[in-house]
Amino acid sequence: MMNTTSKSTHSVYRLYLLFTTLLLTTTLLATLPRLAFAETVNHCPTTGVYLQVLGSGGPEVEDKRSSSAYLVWINGKARVLIDAGGGSALRFGQSDAKFSDLSAVVFTHFHLDHTADFPALIKSSFFGNRTKDLPVFGPEGNQLLPSTQQFITRLFDENQGVWPYMSDYLPSSNSNEYKLQPHTIKLQPRAEKAVYKDTELALSAIPVHHGPLPALAWKITVGNKSVVISGDMSGQYQTLPKLANKTDLLIAHHAVPEGAQGIARRLHMPPSVIGNIAKTANVKQLVLSHRMLRTLGKEQESLNVIRKYYKGKISFANDLSCYAL
Repeated sequence: MMNTTSKSTHSVYRLYLLFTTLLLTTTLLATLPRLAFAETVNHCPTTGVYLQVLGSGGPEVEDKRSSSAYLVWINGKARVLIDAGGGSALRFGQSDAKFSDLSAVVFTHFHLDHTADFPALIKSSFFGNRTKDLPVFGPEGNQLLPSTQQFITRLFDENQGVWPYMSDYLPSSNSNEYKLQPHTIKLQPRAEKAVYKDTELALSAIPVHHGPLPALAWKITVGNKSVVISGDMSGQYQTLPKLANKTDLLIAHHAVPEGAQGIARRLHMPPSVIGNIAKTANVKQLVLSHRMLRTLGKEQESLNVIRKYYKGKISFANDLSCYAL
């Protein structure tokens, strides 16, 4: 038989279990509203102009980030999509953006980590209510990458496309679907080129050096506000300061650390170049994106270098971050 001491110990233990269970339940219930709120803070406000980062990473899956992609929001509607790297279709949905609201899609260049989810977004739009044709702007091509027109054709052409069943979206189609309208931007001369304007926004681009690859930086202007996306670039052409002059927000791709050499340096700009560009252009805010494993964890080191040149506001981008213009 259980003695008095054993019964007392058992009762205390049962009370302890009950108390622990109640405490855990109370903690979980108290946490649920915070979890729900955490899921909504990544939605941009419905009033004003914002740049949202859909993908803050590069081509590596180990960085646990979506690849390069951005949205410009105007009063609660997503108006411009810049790049569409892997994972960005998921982020697009999480942002509550509607494909039917887009005025244009622009590409900095046609590397996979900037384009892979574009077909997924087009397929998804079949289930939406878009009826207006969609302009798509991007650079010329060469032996390494297609031009903007070639990119669209090679994806969806009814005879030679990767997904010919999607040919209804090509300009040559007689279907009732909206049409993709590709526009190839010439890279010469190295000057800012206005490519699009409507009642809400204007788009302009400038060639940037990304090794042997055709590439553009983009400027989106909404009223007296503007944001510039550098895309992948080394800084060799020295064109970005012209485009970003006094912009409200510069998104600079931070793919390599200071001291990078070889092909990495020929393709990307280190922190010292980013800082010098931000200073020269006198930008109001600098956001570092396209963060790769070689720069993740080195934020303070990069910040110290950039601060030698640029004294303004600096942020490190994460997926779904929103920045006011």
